[in-house]
Amino acid sequence: MSDRTRLDTAFMAMEAAPDDDAARLRFFEQLAATELFLLLSAEADGDKVIPETFEMYDEKFVMAFDLESRMSDLTQGEAPYAAVSGRVLAQMLGPENLGIALNIDVAPSSTFLIADEITWLNETLAQAPQEVEKQIEKLFAPKGLPESFLRSLDERLAAATGLAHSAYLVGVAYRDGGQGHLLGVVDAIPDAQPALARAVGDVLIFSGLEAAAVDVAFFGANDPATPRLAKVGLRFDLPQPIEPIKTPPPGSDPKKPPILR
Repeated sequence: MSDRTRLDTAFMAMEAAPDDDAARLRFFEQLAATELFLLLSAEADGDKVIPETFEMYDEKFVMAFDLESRMSDLTQGEAPYAAVSGRVLAQMLGPENLGIALNIDVAPSSTFLIADEITWLNETLAQAPQEVEKQIEKLFAPKGLPESFLRSLDERLAAATGLAHSAYLVGVAYRDGGQGHLLGVVDAIPDAQPALARAVGDVLIFSGLEAAAVDVAFFGANDPATPRLAKVGLRFDLPQPIEPIKTPPPGSDPKKPPILR
C-alpha cells in the first residue's frame, strides 16, 4: 500500500469525526484539488474518454485514484487512464449521474462517493469568483481569519508550483468604504491567474467563509503596491520548478473538460 497522501489524511479525519461538517468539507476540498487518475475502458480519443464503470448499491461508479501507482496496484499492470483534477472530474460526472469509486482496496481513503455527492460537489465548485475593480485605500496586517483557512490556503498555494512567485495575505480598506482581506499574488503567469483565483475561492467555500472574505489581486514584482504588501502581509512562497512549466495537459482546464463517450 502506498504512503499516506493528503487525500488519505483528509478522509481519515472525516471518518474519525462523522458529525464534524468542517472535516467533511475539508475532505471534499482536498478531493477537488487533487489530481486523479481516471481508469478508462479504452485509450482516449482526443478529448473523448470512455471511463471504466461498474454498478453497486444501485449506483454506477467510475474508478479513480490519487496516485498512478495505486491504480497500477489494482489493475496489476498498464491500463488506459486520463489524469484530471477532482474539480474537473466532478464537472464531468455530475451531469451523468455517476459516482466515484475512490482508491478502492489500495489506500486508507478507499471509499464510494455516490452520484448525489458528486453532483453536490460540482454545484458547489460552480460558484466562480466575480471580477470587480476596487481602489485600495489602505493595507494592514490580516486578522481574524481561522487557522484552518490559513492552513488550507498554504497547502493550496504550495501545490501551485511555478504559477506565481509569491503571495501576501493582508487586511485591506477600499476607497468606497469597504474592508476585508486581500491575497496579493506576485508575478503570476497570466494564463494561471483564473486558476489561482478559483483555488482561493475553493478554499473559502470549503472553509465555510463568505466568498467575499478574501479578494484576490495580481501584482508584478515592480508594482508600487508590492512593497506595501510585503511590509504588512503574511507571506506565502510558491514552489518554483526546476524545469520550465509545460503546457497543461488536456482536462486540466475546467472550462474544457474531457468529454464522456
